[in-house]
Amino acid sequence: MSATLTRSEAVTTEHLQELLNHSDESRARVILAAARTGELQAQVMLGQILLQGLGIQRDPQLALTWFELAAQRGSAMAFNMLGRCHEHGWGCAVDLPAAADHYHQAAERSLDWGMYNLANLMATGRGVERDLAAAFSLYLQAAELGHAKSMNLVGRCYEDGLGVASDPAAAHTWYRRSAQAGDFRGQFSLAGVLIAQGLFEEAEDWLRQALANGNLKFLRSARQALLQVPLARLRAIARDYHKRAAELGDAGDQQALEALAP
Repeated sequence: MSATLTRSEAVTTEHLQELLNHSDESRARVILAAARTGELQAQVMLGQILLQGLGIQRDPQLALTWFELAAQRGSAMAFNMLGRCHEHGWGCAVDLPAAADHYHQAAERSLDWGMYNLANLMATGRGVERDLAAAFSLYLQAAELGHAKSMNLVGRCYEDGLGVASDPAAAHTWYRRSAQAGDFRGQFSLAGVLIAQGLFEEAEDWLRQALANGNLKFLRSARQALLQVPLARLRAIARDYHKRAAELGDAGDQQALEALAP
């Protein structure tokens, strides 16, 4: 793969995204060339596609190297991705304290994803001392920046009194904001509130939006919860969750679908 940019391929941060509306291989070529010329955003993007193997051979260790280069130049997202690598062992050994440190660097640079990821470690005491109040504060900061997943977790903290006094009304408000921002877990959380309020038609709408947007891990947990819903019209949606999980998952998901009563 050539690292040389032609005049027509010269890349700046402002129009990098415009050049990427092509195949995975074309995107990878542009990103690689731009990264090698020192374009900071491209260096982070190169690390990301190397992690996933999108249009380029998958290489987590090389991805880590590009994230390190971009972090040295102050990229908040690069620090966040270094945290992800150290948390999950992508291109390096799992090192939760190092992950927390990198997330902290990203959060200090006002990156919502850094705040969210650091809060997740603090909420569970992984790599850092467990601190629910500090986790809630970070979730709230990220939520106020528009981070949809953090909005849902702010709602969860208010609902369960995690790091903050319990406030059901505030929880419901944040669940709705998360749902409207497109987070499938927020949509599912809001549906639960609406079911408790007897607003079944609106709840069904949010459940179906969560179904359309949710990943496999979410679908597996949500399908079981829906089987416990007392209203038959909503409980029937559990079959749709099972069906979608079977499409995305493995033989176990197919077996779970077949085990449902007809």
